[in-house]
Amino acid sequence: MSSKTGADYSLPKRKSLMTRKNAPYLFLTPMIILFAVFMIYPVIKSLILSFQDFTDGQYIFCGIQNYVTMFKDPIFWKSLKNTFIYLAVQVPVMVVLSLVLGVMVEQAFLKFRSGFRMSIFLPSVTALVAYAIVFKLLFNTDFGLVNHALRALGFTGVDWLNTVWGARMAIIIGITWRWTGYNTIIMIAGLKNIPLELYESADIDGANAFQKFFYITIPMVKSIILFVSITSTIGTLQLFDESFILTGGGPDNATITIGHYLYNTGFSYYKFGYAAAISYALVVIIGILSIIQFRMSKGGED
Repeated sequence: MSSKTGADYSLPKRKSLMTRKNAPYLFLTPMIILFAVFMIYPVIKSLILSFQDFTDGQYIFCGIQNYVTMFKDPIFWKSLKNTFIYLAVQVPVMVVLSLVLGVMVEQAFLKFRSGFRMSIFLPSVTALVAYAIVFKLLFNTDFGLVNHALRALGFTGVDWLNTVWGARMAIIIGITWRWTGYNTIIMIAGLKNIPLELYESADIDGANAFQKFFYITIPMVKSIILFVSITSTIGTLQLFDESFILTGGGPDNATITIGHYLYNTGFSYYKFGYAAAISYALVVIIGILSIIQFRMSKGGED
């Protein structure tokens, strides 16, 4: 066989799909696809659905009729009112409690701090059904532990789950018990970033515990307080479990939340278009409140 000299007969190299530039995008592709399928598509689909009505076995475009119906719906406004009652009472109490508990747990003289942190956090990982059953027993009118304690102190027992304010207070107490520990752990993470030198300087200047709390601790964890406030606000506006399991929305829709009413509208009355409209109203409310909280925080910094 003869061979040609001076010529290169080697096969051309195949261009690899994996390069330094596109490697990150290739690795992110599965996540992007999953995000698009399970997040972006449902959001767009529900927005379209909010302008449709199910009639004669098919969805037809109805314009803004679902939103008009929502503004005229007395149960929607009642559920919104109930939700804001929970928000106005429970969120400030929980934020203050979580901050105070965080400060107490982080005291240097306290022993077994890890055990205290674990006990505070446990309610947030408790199974919802188990916690709801326990609270139903605690607030039972006839043999509940809360009423037993009230009677032992000389007070009259309260029909907690069958009166308007009794049922609302039971839900508020339940939410606070369940989520205060979760927010306390977040507060502790912020408290650990405060330089000890600030407290040592305050001790030298003769500051007492209250002065150190208000002039050092609170300003240094202001961003954490804002974060906890916003997440707690969003969680309260989406509240469903406690209303559904503890009281069923009663008595006479006195404890129903907007999340509970959204569920009833979609999965009990099968008005999915109207339920989608309610969900977008909730998104707008959450957005407005979050912006207000951010603005208030920035105003305080100025």
